[in-house]
Amino acid sequence: MPNSSSISEFLLLALADTRQLQLLHFWLLLGIYLAALLGNGLISTAVACDHRLHTPMYFFLLNLALLDLGCISTTLPKAMANALWHTRHISYTGCAAQVFFFVFFLSAEYCLLTMMSYDRYVAICKPLHYGTLLGSRACATMAAAAWGNGILNSVLHTASTFSLPLCQGNAVDQFFCEIPHILKLSCSKSFKAHLREVGFLLFSVCLALVFFVFIVVSYVQIFRAVLRMPSEQGRHKAFSTCLPQLAVVSLFLSTGSFAQMKPFSISSPFLDLMVSFLYSVLPSMLNPIIYSMRNKEVKHALSKVLQNVHYFSFNKVRICLT
Repeated sequence: MPNSSSISEFLLLALADTRQLQLLHFWLLLGIYLAALLGNGLISTAVACDHRLHTPMYFFLLNLALLDLGCISTTLPKAMANALWHTRHISYTGCAAQVFFFVFFLSAEYCLLTMMSYDRYVAICKPLHYGTLLGSRACATMAAAAWGNGILNSVLHTASTFSLPLCQGNAVDQFFCEIPHILKLSCSKSFKAHLREVGFLLFSVCLALVFFVFIVVSYVQIFRAVLRMPSEQGRHKAFSTCLPQLAVVSLFLSTGSFAQMKPFSISSPFLDLMVSFLYSVLPSMLNPIIYSMRNKEVKHALSKVLQNVHYFSFNKVRICLT
């Protein structure tokens, strides 16, 4: 059996058996990837260019968009390339880099979502203290903590996972390098090292549950404050904004926790693929719609950005023609 020192590459899961289906999957993934790039890219541009969006809420949205861009760019390009070129290969270094950046972006994003729930709690339940509790320095510190949490998690998990001796081949039954599937390739003799990484995963899931409890408590307080609003239109607006956010966070946590901690006995390629897609790809595409595209201020900022792009492009063409 090969060991980790002799493995120079891994084999990712083939999304389809026939060439036609592989090309279909390529175009499907390309459409999802471009939609995520467009949505998150527009949000980043709008927040950066419009001074009226330089507030704590939109500062966190900017960070969320950047993390979503990084997260989906870590997994989908390689899957698309494999589907297009009819291959399954990823180098050992590439696999380690994919694990590192995926854990980094995912951990930082979930921490940031927790901070965004706190931002909404302060804005709705303690509006008079909003400027004090969420000043520019506090927001910068919270964002740095989210990114720092991502770095710490990614270093621990990547170092622990790839320090394991691998004796069960090099076939990863997933469209990207996911830690549980790499653990399945580890040697049975490395029980202590395997247990260490499982312990790290369990700790991460427990920390995620703590964050989720904080998010739920924040939104419960928000809903209580909203129900006391005299305006029915105001209540409807608040609920239509908060409920989709809470639904996406719940989907993100439940599928991510299930993918990392489910027993190998109930594992199947189709189930693993669907669960991983739900927590690694879908949120990056939905977050721009749920958190920003339904916001009138963001829509106004985006329309100004697009108008300016159209104006400069038109003038540039006119100058070239003259």
